Amino acid sequence: MSKPVTGGCMCGAVRYELSADPFFSGNCYCRSCQKAGGGTMASVMGVPKAALKITGEIRYFDVTADSGNTASRGFCPTCGSRVVSRNSGHPEMVALTAGSLDDPGIFKPDADIFVDKAPSWVHMDPDLPKFPGMPEMPNT
Repeated sequence: MSKPVTGGCMCGAVRYELSADPFFSGNCYCRSCQKAGGGTMASVMGVPKAALKITGEIRYFDVTADSGNTASRGFCPTCGSRVVSRNSGHPEMVALTAGSLDDPGIFKPDADIFVDKAPSWVHMDPDLPKFPGMPEMPNT
């Protein structure tokens, strides 16, 4: 990574800086991500928790993931912007939402996951690998 990646919420109360490369980047079409973001998918980057510095208050909403793990979605309590997610099965990793990046153009998805939950009208990049559910996570 040539320079730190930065981002935050809409109102600026939550900010972060990442000093390492992501483990993965992808588009998740699970129903939980759809409902949490109010859209068809969530675009996220899985990053090392140890390389992420967050300032400001984040509140979390927990749901049970298909794996049985707890998925916690972190948002700014002032503006409601979703910024990060955590998963109890991977405590060393945090998922940053691509929309929270100061430069969302750096987001390059590696795969589409939970494509069996995507609405029929969604157009996906045909060049990305597709997974019906959650693929095996990379070594983090």
